[in-house]
Amino acid sequence: MDTSSVALYNQLKAAQPFFLLAGPNVIESEEHVMKMAKHIKAITTKLGVPLVFKSSFDKANRTSSKSFRGPGLEEGLKILEKVKATYDLPVVTDVHESCQCEAVGRVADIIQIPAFLCRQVQL
Repeated sequence: MDTSSVALYNQLKAAQPFFLLAGPNVIESEEHVMKMAKHIKAITTKLGVPLVFKSSFDKANRTSSKSFRGPGLEEGLKILEKVKATYDLPVVTDVHESCQCEAVGRVADIIQIPAFLCRQVQL
């Protein structure tokens, strides 16, 4: 575990009364995500609550196959990287396949495995 991961873990572990994972469910556009990150950070900073920005580049668990799923891995990670750099925020996003972990790990501070995928052996 690198020192930045350890520092984030220690910061979140010590957060009082809590830390917040927040952001749009799925990345709809860069503009929308940047606006959300700016506003959520302003609120949590004012309240003194540590924030980890959360959004997904792909929502595979949609009720309709015609629903918007997100921008995909490459574009989604570029947007999350911009949030991280612009607002100095750690980010969390989810993976759906083991082949995504390396690329996501280069950007995300926390990798989430969606509940509906937790039973898949390869993840």
